[in-house]
Amino acid sequence: MREQYAPVPKTGQTATYDTRDDGTLQKGVASPTPRFTDHGNGTVTDKLTGLIWMKNANAFSMITWADALTAANGLKSGDAGTGLTDGSKAGDWRLPNLRELQSLVDYGRFDPALPNTLGTGKWAEGDPFQNVQSSFYWSSTTDASGTSYACLVDFNDGHVYGYIKSNGYYVWCVRGGP
Repeated sequence: MREQYAPVPKTGQTATYDTRDDGTLQKGVASPTPRFTDHGNGTVTDKLTGLIWMKNANAFSMITWADALTAANGLKSGDAGTGLTDGSKAGDWRLPNLRELQSLVDYGRFDPALPNTLGTGKWAEGDPFQNVQSSFYWSSTTDASGTSYACLVDFNDGHVYGYIKSNGYYVWCVRGGP
């Protein structure tokens, strides 16, 4: 039986500070060009991961982790303020796990740490996502430090944090994946 491996994407860092650093070595799988496909129905497919993301990265504003899980699971086509016209039903969408959310981060970018549609430059409004906040987004992953904390990704710089689940942060829903 042949082993299968999950490809690790490049980080996006291109600046070099040492001959042995990521900017020099550029290890990882290159992003497809274009990286993202906007379907014109409120969804965007990431061709690097195969995940389907909501185009609107701020459909729910800042809510608690429990409310984020409920909102993501109940999301469906036609919901007000979401821009979804994809025919999805409640239960199709979910809160991404930490690794899925991190897969959007481009560590060569800042404010936000997100690539553009081609995957070759810095994100700009509508390219391909809308309403991206350079702030914290919930993942569905509970932090190892305790069950009252969940992991978040800060899209200002791509850092990961664990914060108390009763705080309010942003939600970016996803569907699909293995």
